Amino acid sequence: MNGKKIPDDQVKEILQLANWAPTHGRTEPWRFIVYSDEKVKEFCYQHAELYKANTPPEKFDQSNYDKQLHNGDLASHIIIAVMQRGSLPKIPALEEIVATAIAIQNILLGATAAGITSFLSTSGMTHHPAMKNFLHLKQEDVVMGILYLGYSDEKMEGKRQTGIEEKVIWK
Repeated sequence: MNGKKIPDDQVKEILQLANWAPTHGRTEPWRFIVYSDEKVKEFCYQHAELYKANTPPEKFDQSNYDKQLHNGDLASHIIIAVMQRGSLPKIPALEEIVATAIAIQNILLGATAAGITSFLSTSGMTHHPAMKNFLHLKQEDVVMGILYLGYSDEKMEGKRQTGIEEKVIWK
């Protein structure tokens, strides 16, 4: 990423795409916390400090701390994607997770279509209870990932280890 700012209105348009994910029972469990401007670096610092505060000294890895601290250095926006568990107990949590994952995919596809570079991270403290506490989430909510959005001077190409032919069985 090159540090160039994405207009907030464009990020809002991409978030609108997320809202069209399919959802069983119309629970719409996806929630997004958006950081922009100076809040991007502030979140990265807080994420690194969560890692430091919740990692035993013998397991602390300075390079992991530094990664969380600097992941967003050139990002325009960071979006925390959360599955907020609905109030319909008949809907399995897995379905709520899948719906939120589809909403995330819609964001990633929309960003790519708009010429925005993105990556989804699940590293650091993403799935740690301390992140839930930091974000003031309920126990049953799930932090799905951290999306970094920005512009790039390079054309980003997706890569796959195997072609689709090896992953599909036709009957």
